[in-house]
Amino acid sequence: MRPDTTMTPALEVTALVSIGRHPVTGRARRADQDARGVELARSLANAEVSLLHAGELADANEPALRGYLGMGFSELSLLEQPEGADVLPALAETLDAASPHLVITGERAECGEGSGLLPYLLAERLGWPLVSGLAAVESVEDGVATLLQALPRGQRRRLKVRLPAIVTVDGAAPAPRQSAYGPARRGSFETIAGSVSHDEEWDEWQVQPARKRPKRLKIVKAASARDRFKAAAAKAEGGGGQVLTDVTPEQGAEAILKLLREEEVLR
Repeated sequence: MRPDTTMTPALEVTALVSIGRHPVTGRARRADQDARGVELARSLANAEVSLLHAGELADANEPALRGYLGMGFSELSLLEQPEGADVLPALAETLDAASPHLVITGERAECGEGSGLLPYLLAERLGWPLVSGLAAVESVEDGVATLLQALPRGQRRRLKVRLPAIVTVDGAAPAPRQSAYGPARRGSFETIAGSVSHDEEWDEWQVQPARKRPKRLKIVKAASARDRFKAAAAKAEGGGGQVLTDVTPEQGAEAILKLLREEEVLR
């Protein structure tokens, strides 16, 4: 009997990665959702995964891109796009030429506009289906992928979608592995030339650092009527409060203003 030499064709997966920003320090890093997408792609059986980034390679963002290489990749494809360019046409042309079976990306970027519209616009231009909030890829058979979509309150929904397709991931996807320093430094960047489309709307925007949001007053959350009654009947903690009686409107307003400033609602 002759051995069966037929092999299952590899699943070609492209993971779109972007530059993230640490919420505390503001330093460039792997974008959390994109890193989760890469981790999900690596978990697929018989998959050939490639990394694709549209943007510039600079000293400030190179460590962040190498963070993806440190997840076990020897190469990252860099689609050169200057700052302020509309990356949608170039990405659509590159993906259309490469024809991967599955494109995985995060819900939204951590820098720039961060509107979350890019995956939808990309799917519309390519004519591919899109599934958002992906938690897992259960199987791929005969060009059809069985996906597990994350819904609110921990619920899950099983979907079947015909490939090629675009899927987005968020915090429900598996946490990314740590980036290994050695593979990150040994990995290389493959530069891809693409068309450049200037984003005219971006020129009209004014970008400034976000202001810290006002601190909310403490709100007691109760799960039952008994807990709500206890919260309403409980005495206020601390002895710093005061009861105002027979005061003028001006004095009352000054006391309220003082309280708001102490609670850091106003500054």
